[in-house]
Amino acid sequence: MRIVSGIQPSGELHIGNYLGALRQFTALQDEHECFFFLADLHALTELPAPETLRDRVVATAIDYLAVGLDPQKATLFLQSDVPAHAELMWLLATLTPVGDLERMTQYKEKARDAKKRRLVNAGLLTYPILMAADILLYRAEAVPVGEDQLQHLELARRIAHRFNDRFPPPLFPEPNALMQKKGARIMSLADPRKKMSKSHGPETYIGIFDSPDSIRKKIQKAVTDSGTTVSYDPRRKPALANLLTLYALFAEEELRESAQRFSHSGYAIFKQALTELLIQKLSPFRERRQTLAQSPPHIRAVLERGAERALAVSQETLREARTRMGIA
Repeated sequence: MRIVSGIQPSGELHIGNYLGALRQFTALQDEHECFFFLADLHALTELPAPETLRDRVVATAIDYLAVGLDPQKATLFLQSDVPAHAELMWLLATLTPVGDLERMTQYKEKARDAKKRRLVNAGLLTYPILMAADILLYRAEAVPVGEDQLQHLELARRIAHRFNDRFPPPLFPEPNALMQKKGARIMSLADPRKKMSKSHGPETYIGIFDSPDSIRKKIQKAVTDSGTTVSYDPRRKPALANLLTLYALFAEEELRESAQRFSHSGYAIFKQALTELLIQKLSPFRERRQTLAQSPPHIRAVLERGAERALAVSQETLREARTRMGIA
């Protein structure tokens, strides 16, 4: 099965990113044909400083490799190195009603935030078309997505159907969503009602590459619920449920096993065990990242080789799409 996914080079990654996406990527590469890209074109909608964007691209590539993405198994590349993404986006834009874009929940949210900065750029509106092009360009059959991206994937499916219906025979598969059943929503260490996010402050998340001392301090400060008994009860003890979820996922065991393991322990003992588990599981990533960061030429070579593979596949699809639409 061919699978496509991308991640924006938006800075430091946290364990919510790892459990919700990156860990899934490393598993998928062993069984399927995977194309993973650094979405620098998408990142432009936030208008980052040029040097900041360039630095983040390199840092994110290092992060991917450090957590286990293998360029011998999966194709890793930079989105802007494959011009067909932008060209296919334009072709698909001519088949996409504006109303479909204006109904996108993320557009409404991002536009509301952008108004505070007095600029709602057109890229925010057309972002889902570029996402559709990212997927359809490789004729992907499945896409790993979180709940917040399902609406965009559904639009990509509609665009594929519309193109296939207008310009037969079918060219694009209508891609299915690959949803994480476990770890899809890791919550903030400070407020279990909010999804873990860097935007809420450094004390609210565990970075994938945090030092042991940083992990200890953050888990120690993580909020818990009233009482002293460790039990899994998302409604009554949401903060503890979040921490137990982290333990179970990193220990690779069922939640009920983790809850039972600490049912006769207090919060302090459980937090200490969670801390040591996170340090054990994350330390190899941090060490591998430190090594990779010392070899910028290697990182560039990985992205260049990935772009060559992506170009070969994308140009074939784009050529066929152009021909069917009358651009020879």
